[in-house]
Amino acid sequence: MSHRIDYNKAAPTAMKALGGVYGYVMTSGLSPALVDLVYLRTSQINGCAYCIDMHSRDLVKKGFDIEKLVLVPVWPEAKGLFSETEQAALAWTESVTRIAEGAAPDEVYEAALDAFGEKGLADLTVAIGLMNAYNRLGISFHATPAAVAKA
Repeated sequence: MSHRIDYNKAAPTAMKALGGVYGYVMTSGLSPALVDLVYLRTSQINGCAYCIDMHSRDLVKKGFDIEKLVLVPVWPEAKGLFSETEQAALAWTESVTRIAEGAAPDEVYEAALDAFGEKGLADLTVAIGLMNAYNRLGISFHATPAAVAKA
């Protein structure tokens, strides 16, 4: 699949605005590793190879265990590897990313609210929304994953 346009060059002001949201998320108080975990799960759901590659690499750099990394897509079956906070974040990520399939269930919302509080949950939801936007750019314009570029 060939790369289409370079959206960073085509719309630099828009990308700067998204970068500002990214900067906010990174200073929001959410754990950077948790944010990368949420970014990875969002990207897996959406099928964005570029972002899956990037956030997998970021998690490995942060010391995330490979055994845990490969089980992210099936985290409910591997709950023992994921903290309650990570489980709440992953469940919320799946609900928000798949929002067109139905509203976020109350039990998922309550667990996420308990884990993050109001500000943290709002920040987490902004992070999820941001990654959904980046996934749409990456997928639509065939962004090349680093692993493919090196091949």
